[in-house]
Amino acid sequence: MKKQGHPAYQEILFVDSSTGFKFVCGSTMQPKEKETFEGKEYPVCKVSVSSASHPFFTKSDKLVDSEGRVDKFKKRYVAKNAQMAVKKAEPVAPAKAVKKTKK
Repeated sequence: MKKQGHPAYQEILFVDSSTGFKFVCGSTMQPKEKETFEGKEYPVCKVSVSSASHPFFTKSDKLVDSEGRVDKFKKRYVAKNAQMAVKKAEPVAPAKAVKKTKK
């Protein structure tokens, strides 16, 4: 195997930018930024979502949404349901019977 074929494997400190949760994991990434964690200095990689902030792992209904798309959808969905409820509540006039005449 070639000596220059693979990048160096090292421990990296991953930081969840939405919650501040930190964890160390091995990786071949080569980040330039460094930070001290539990008395040891590690290269740092910032991630936007981790198991500490993802709704699937936190078992919460709160969704991580920085652009407001989820809230916009919920508002539109509630408005649509309200319109449907109003339409269902309106009384419908019974149809008049039509007499058929023989020719």
